[in-house]
Amino acid sequence: MGLWSELVAWQLVCIALGLTHITIIAVTVFLHRSQTHRAVELGIIPFHFFRFWLWLTTAMITREWVAIHRKHHAKCETLDDPHSPQHKGLQTVLWLGAFLYRRESLNQDTLNLYGRGTPDDWLERNIYARLPWLGVLLMLLIDLALFGLAGLAIWLVQMLWIPFWAAGVINGLAHFWGYRNWQTDDASTNISPLGIIIGGEELHNNHHAFAASARLSSKWYEFDIGWMYIRLLKILGMAKVRNVAPRLTVNLAKQVVDLDTVSAVLGNRMHVLSNFTRQVTKPVIKAELCQEKPAYRQQQRLMQRLLSQSKPLDQVTSANLQQLLAGNQTLETVYQFQQRLLQLWERTTQSQETRLEAVQEWIAQAEKTRVVALAQFAQRLRGYSMAA
Repeated sequence: MGLWSELVAWQLVCIALGLTHITIIAVTVFLHRSQTHRAVELGIIPFHFFRFWLWLTTAMITREWVAIHRKHHAKCETLDDPHSPQHKGLQTVLWLGAFLYRRESLNQDTLNLYGRGTPDDWLERNIYARLPWLGVLLMLLIDLALFGLAGLAIWLVQMLWIPFWAAGVINGLAHFWGYRNWQTDDASTNISPLGIIIGGEELHNNHHAFAASARLSSKWYEFDIGWMYIRLLKILGMAKVRNVAPRLTVNLAKQVVDLDTVSAVLGNRMHVLSNFTRQVTKPVIKAELCQEKPAYRQQQRLMQRLLSQSKPLDQVTSANLQQLLAGNQTLETVYQFQQRLLQLWERTTQSQETRLEAVQEWIAQAEKTRVVALAQFAQRLRGYSMAA
C-alpha cells in the first residue's frame, strides 16, 4: 500500500502527466536550450534541480545528450546524422529512436568532439554519469511508496515518455511531416504551432533556423511553453537569456536603402530567404505553371523545391533545373535574382560601403523587372530594419 494508493484513475493520470511534463521541461530548458546551445544561463537552483530530476526520470547523461544533439545539427540529414529519418527511415527513428541514441552514445569520437562544456563536477563524475541506473531505480521505489502498485504504471510512463516524444516524435516526425516557416537546408518541420506536450520542441523548424535562440516560437500564433517557463525563471532571477531569434520590422514608407537596411538584410539571412520563397518563388511558380494536368502539378512541385534550395546544386540537379527554366523567362528571372541574392552574403569581408552598394543595386534592378512579385519584394526590402 502506498501513501496515495487510494487515488482514483483520473487523479493518477493527472499526476503521471504532471511528472512527465516536468521531465519534458527539464529536457528542453536544461539539456537543449541551456547546455547544448547556450541560449539560457540557469541559476544554481534550476541547474541542480533539472540535473537531479533527469537522473531520476531518464538516466540520460548530460554530456552524451548534448554531444549527440550537437552532432545532429552539424551533420543534419547526412549519413552521419545520428537520427535522420531521411536516411534511417521514419519508422526506425519514430519507434527505435532510443536505440539510435544509445548506439551513438557509445561513439567516443562523438562525445569528445561535441560534448565539451557540460557539467564535470563531483556529482556528475561520481553519481549522475557513473550511476545513471540508480536514479531510475530510486524513482521506481518512490512511485511504489507513494502510489502502491499503480506507481509501477506511473514509473513505466515516465521511463517511456522521453524515448517516445523526444527520441521518436521530434527526431522522426519533426524531420518528415509538418509545416515550415523557414527554408532551412535540412528537412526540419514544425509539428504544431502549439508547443505544449513536448515543451515547445514541436516548433522544430524554427529551432533549426535559429538554433541558438532561447525562444522557439517565431509567429504570432505559435506558443512555446518552454519559453514561458524560461521567462518565469528570469522574473524570479533564476535564469538569464543569452540569445533569441531576431525580429524584423518593415517600414513600407522608407525609400532610402541605408546601412540600417544592409544590417537588417545581411544579418538575417534566414528571414530574407524564407520571405523570398514565400513572397516571390511560390506565387510566381503557381502563376506560371497553373495548368490542371497532373504532369504540370508535378512539375510545379519540383520547380518549387529546386528554387527553394539555398545550397549549391549538384551537376545533375542543376541540369534538370535549367531544363525546367528553358523557355520561361519569368522563372529564369526569379532564379537569377535568387542566386544574386545569395551572393550578397558572400561579401562579408568587404567594406560596409561596398555591401551597401550591392544591396542597393539588387533592390533597384529587382524593382525594374516585369515580375510583379519580385518588384514588390524588393520594395519591401527597402523598409527592412531590426525590431527594438
